Amino acid sequence: MVWGIMSSTPAPNIVLFDSDCPLCTFQMKSLTWLDWFHRVAFIPIADARSARVAPDLTREDLMEAIHCVTPEGEIHRGARAIRFLGWRLPLLVPVSLALSLPGVIWVAERFYQWVSNNRLLLSRIFGCKGACALMPERPREPEKRAD
Repeated sequence: MVWGIMSSTPAPNIVLFDSDCPLCTFQMKSLTWLDWFHRVAFIPIADARSARVAPDLTREDLMEAIHCVTPEGEIHRGARAIRFLGWRLPLLVPVSLALSLPGVIWVAERFYQWVSNNRLLLSRIFGCKGACALMPERPREPEKRAD
């Protein structure tokens, strides 16, 4: 296992996200509730563990998009990370199906980049900061195993 996790359960996929971004934080809190089988661990990019999980990614890379790192060390970025995660979270399988249609991922990547470039503005418009305060993160064990 990539991160030296000593457990009989499979190593989780690790999502690296910007915890200083209200929109990103809201999305990660939402995903904790959709991850019924604990297939994903969420690590803020400000956390020192993020450098150990993905040593080849620069801070600029990490600030541009979410990244999902598999236990085998494969890295999925942006819309492709969302598609990858969707196959592992039952309620998001329809999203992954849609993102797997020919040409859709190309459009999704451009849309993701636009959202990423405007995320702080979008956070203010949609009130993510207030929503984040209301929405609790689901208590979980995988983050503890992701060291």
